[in-house]
Amino acid sequence: MKRNLMMVGVVVASAFASQVAMADAGLDLAKAKNCMACHAVANKVVGPAYKDVAAKYAGQKDAEAKLVTKVMKGGSGTWGAIPMPANPQVSEAEAHTLVKWVLSQK
Repeated sequence: MKRNLMMVGVVVASAFASQVAMADAGLDLAKAKNCMACHAVANKVVGPAYKDVAAKYAGQKDAEAKLVTKVMKGGSGTWGAIPMPANPQVSEAEAHTLVKWVLSQK
């Protein structure tokens, strides 16, 4: 019984560490790719707050794919008149990391 509890504790600690690492990697990547020039986590800058993006797309099965496309190719009309430019400096793998991080903001 004690061994099972210890294993559960290890699994929970590992999951928490993975979430923290993803949060750090996502934020670091957003800063490195200049995303923070137009976005912030909690408030609108030029583009929407990441918390607002996460809320808007919560529960949508295709949210990650849809947002990866927007990060890479740009988009317009979803959040107002100001378009989001394409980001050719962001690879597809980096876009997935960024979008997963954005969608985790709540």
